[in-house]
Amino acid sequence: MPMTLVLWSHALAALLFAGVALTRLRDAGTALPRLTFVLALSATALWALAVAGIDARDLTTRVAESLRNLAWLGFMFALVRRDQGSPERRAVAIIYGVVAVVITVGIGLTIADGLVGRDSVASLAMALLALRMMVAVSALLLVHHLYVTVAPRSRGGIRLVVIALAAMWSVDLLLYAAAYLIGSWPSALLAGRGVVMALAAPLFAVAVQRNGDWTLQVSRTVAWQTLSLAATLLYAGAMLLATSAISSVGGGNARLFQVAFVIGSTTAVLTILSSTWVRAWAKVKLAKHFFRHRYDYRAEWVRFTETLGKPDDAAPLDERIVKAVADLTDSPAGLLLVPDGTGLGIGAAWNWDRTALPGAGAEEVLARYLETGGRIIELDAVRSEQAEPIELASVPQWMLDTDAWALVPLAHLGRLQGAILLARPPIDRALDWEDFDLLRIAGRQVASYLAEARAQEALADAQRFDEFNRRFAFIMHDIKNLVSQLTLVARNAERHADNPEFRADMVATLQDSVGRMNDLLARLSQHHGGRAEALRAVELLPLAERVAARRRAQHPIAVIGDRAALALADPVRLEQLLGHLVQNAVEASASADPVTISITGGADRTTIEVIDQGCGMSPAFLRDQLFKPFVSTKSGGFGIGAFEARQLAEAMGGNVAVTSREGEGTHFRVTLAAANSHVLAVGEAA
Repeated sequence: MPMTLVLWSHALAALLFAGVALTRLRDAGTALPRLTFVLALSATALWALAVAGIDARDLTTRVAESLRNLAWLGFMFALVRRDQGSPERRAVAIIYGVVAVVITVGIGLTIADGLVGRDSVASLAMALLALRMMVAVSALLLVHHLYVTVAPRSRGGIRLVVIALAAMWSVDLLLYAAAYLIGSWPSALLAGRGVVMALAAPLFAVAVQRNGDWTLQVSRTVAWQTLSLAATLLYAGAMLLATSAISSVGGGNARLFQVAFVIGSTTAVLTILSSTWVRAWAKVKLAKHFFRHRYDYRAEWVRFTETLGKPDDAAPLDERIVKAVADLTDSPAGLLLVPDGTGLGIGAAWNWDRTALPGAGAEEVLARYLETGGRIIELDAVRSEQAEPIELASVPQWMLDTDAWALVPLAHLGRLQGAILLARPPIDRALDWEDFDLLRIAGRQVASYLAEARAQEALADAQRFDEFNRRFAFIMHDIKNLVSQLTLVARNAERHADNPEFRADMVATLQDSVGRMNDLLARLSQHHGGRAEALRAVELLPLAERVAARRRAQHPIAVIGDRAALALADPVRLEQLLGHLVQNAVEASASADPVTISITGGADRTTIEVIDQGCGMSPAFLRDQLFKPFVSTKSGGFGIGAFEARQLAEAMGGNVAVTSREGEGTHFRVTLAAANSHVLAVGEAA
């Protein structure tokens, strides 16, 4: 089996190296690095073909290997000699010359060994093995020098060449050392060398020359797939060598040990590869060592726009915006901060734990800094106090207490549309210039999406008001007809008041007009409470009982609290306000969950609380939409109840506050002036 693997692995290596040489032959030109590169590839292909077709120990094969080594040393020297400013250039040239002389001497000794015969001069064969080990060690030292002097200033491709050459001469050194120690050529190591050379060929294929430097000219997808294939082949070769070793030492239980080893090692490898951290680490290393730029901008922008442009049945736009920006840096979570008054409040989240977020509160200092500076904040620099003083003072502590990584402002036409807080990616790293540039451009793009979405919402609100106005115009027309009819009745009543038939007709007309007016009022409001009155002392508990009694047939409602509580209010408007809140609570609650109305009296203020255990509302809906007209979470709802409730409370000198959690319920709190405090104030003024 190992000899079969020797044949096929070296044949595959010969095919791959020949293919790379042919692809580079047409543009080799006269430039020394390009020409020597093609010669080295061709020499390697001929050597691998000789190993596969003849034998690794044959005279022709050993001479071809020495020529291969000379070709690669010539290529390396062509790269090093371009470093004209190196003070040790002459010494390096001498070392290359000495190694080339050693290889040439080895060629002569190899030919002599082949002519004389190893059986006649056994010590010559051992000397040749020692000489080949010396060449391999010298070549590895020169590869290290190449990496130190050339690779740091190159654009990445030369590093692939260094890896491939180091692998080639390392396996040569291991093979010659084993042959020197045991006195024969180990077939397993011969097969392993063929596998290594077959894997090295793709590295040379991607490390191509352009404009005098070495760089990568393949896509990241191709590079990733090539490395994956190389890793798979390497793993298969390692499994083959390991199972061969187990079969030689396992005795009668060798097959059982082989099965256990393969299953165990494969399970371990699959477990490791399924880790998010491992995949992220591999991508970072691939981008860092193989490419000029960290990001594949075309692929990232395609994914970015596809995430933003998903159909309407996908996640909400705010959540898609967070995900699109987070995907650029492989951040596992993100949080959108949106304008809240003069500051920034918490908005939509993607994979972010909302339970760890602080309570409501606008970050005004942070909003001013982001709007004026427009800079991306690296939170690790803030934590280590290496950022600017204004930046240190702007970032709130709750952001530093989380695993947040960066804060990206979203500015559009000079106005701050929000900010995105990104969680730390699986492979922690500091932000560099590519991160800042990409996130800045993406931030401007999503800011335009947010601005357009808010403009669309404003336009939709205007359209709803326009629809309401048109509907109200029809109602005004009907009211005008009713007023004309009642005016005619009033005018005729002066002349025909004594006529019984007229009085009967007048009563019927009035009843019909009242019915039609009630219908019109029902079209304007679901709960009509009549005309407003002046503010006066109102007993809250009896009023709450009346509201609850009208709706208990629909849903269980409990009324508790202080019976002596008095509020300064208009009873009609207060009853209408409370009716709105109770109706909303009933519609949001399950049939078995009661709604509670709680009355609390005080010296200065009185409180009416409407509490339900229904579906609740999100923080974003509470802040942005709850008290807007025509916005409702109920299917077919007009969204006027909460808006009108707050308007009525403010008209009576009070206010409405609300707290809610999704899945847990909602708590409305109406605060009004206490009637006794008002009477006391009036008495003191008198």
